Amino acid sequence: MKRSVLTRYRVMAYVTAVMLLILCACMVAKYGFDTGADLTFAVSQAHGVLFMIYLVFAFDLGSKARWPFGKLLWVLVSGTIPLVAFFVERKVRAEVEPLLVDAPVTAKA
Repeated sequence: MKRSVLTRYRVMAYVTAVMLLILCACMVAKYGFDTGADLTFAVSQAHGVLFMIYLVFAFDLGSKARWPFGKLLWVLVSGTIPLVAFFVERKVRAEVEPLLVDAPVTAKA
């Protein structure tokens, strides 16, 4: 498996997790303090699009790493629970890095 598959997943895992935390803060502002409805709408839309991209990249990584369905489902769902995606990404990286095929290193003469 190429390193770029893992890199794409890692980037989207972090982006999705950060956007989910921002969305949670916006929801608290909207429903707790009755302010920021427009910002909450914009952030929720952005998070939705980014989450769909995350799902595609996570599924791609899972299919190339040949994960069982339960593990793949857990990784896909982890993007919906605040803070969990950070921990799952770290565990996934540790498990997938040994499977990576690095490009051959060419020596310059």
